[in-house]
Amino acid sequence: MSLHKRLIIATLLVLSSFRVPLEAQWYKGNTHTHTINSGGDSTPDDVAKWYRENGYDFLFITDHDMVTDVAPLNAIYGGGGQFLVIRGEEVTSNFAGPSGGIFVHVNSLNPRETAKSAQGTSARDTLQQDLDAIRAAGGLAQINHPNFMWQLNASDIAAVKGARLMEIMNMHPLVNSFGAGQAYPATEDLWDQVLSRGLVIWGVASDDTHALKPGVSGETEGKPGKGWIVVRAQHLTAGEITQAIDKGDFYASTGVELKDFQVRGKQIAIEIRGQDRYLMKYRTQFIGKDGKVLQDGTANPAVYGIKGNEGYVRARITDSNGSMAWTQPVFVQPEQRDQ
Repeated sequence: MSLHKRLIIATLLVLSSFRVPLEAQWYKGNTHTHTINSGGDSTPDDVAKWYRENGYDFLFITDHDMVTDVAPLNAIYGGGGQFLVIRGEEVTSNFAGPSGGIFVHVNSLNPRETAKSAQGTSARDTLQQDLDAIRAAGGLAQINHPNFMWQLNASDIAAVKGARLMEIMNMHPLVNSFGAGQAYPATEDLWDQVLSRGLVIWGVASDDTHALKPGVSGETEGKPGKGWIVVRAQHLTAGEITQAIDKGDFYASTGVELKDFQVRGKQIAIEIRGQDRYLMKYRTQFIGKDGKVLQDGTANPAVYGIKGNEGYVRARITDSNGSMAWTQPVFVQPEQRDQ
């Protein structure tokens, strides 16, 4: 078999991993949530109740440095398979380091047990130790708000092993998600820098909920219902939701809703669930290596034909009122011909 044919087949195999399983459904959930157990203002019961009553299908409770017992919550709110609370922990490394404060936070999603936070020699070393602890605890690792206190850059994230997810939009008001130009890139820009270095890591939007109750705390603490992911799975179980997230079969959103996202052969198709009542318009940008915009338009469905030299292709959809959605990157290889 020629090199040309081998590489074409390899490319198609990469893309085929995004085929939709039979009878798959979309499930909306939040991966970053705190309760009164770790700095939140509400009980686990009140938090779970809020998310169920506001249209979510699942919720990870990720209290700082502890795994909150979710069995009683599922007994109350999980009847009929309509809602699911999943175990989690925010492994929280806050300490005075050799060259200043270290503030590295990593979520452990659906772990077997609690992971102990580390105190490394640097933010990068601490991140790697936390990732190792999460892996040992059986959790799926999500790097949280890398711009919080400007702790992690693209080189740090690309250098470590064990991170499957990173927050590209954390809706807490104090974590610098939007950055401050070239010197302080937005977290979405960090994602492109990491992807461009060859790391496979999926992008998450989250609430980082701390405050359900009205009051002054809501101005400086994360409020619910602002950022989420929508996961494609056959059943609403902790195992299937976690597995789908691990595979990148989800999109992230701050308000834009997708009807479907498909990759067939060399074509990516995104169908947006439009809000026709308000005449919203939707802009879809397909983005490749180094953050290059490959295609920019307002068609719905939005369709992109993969050329083979993009490195990866992801999409950002923005509505005319500023809400967004992000699809996960599809990694492609260039088709090379025999010399």
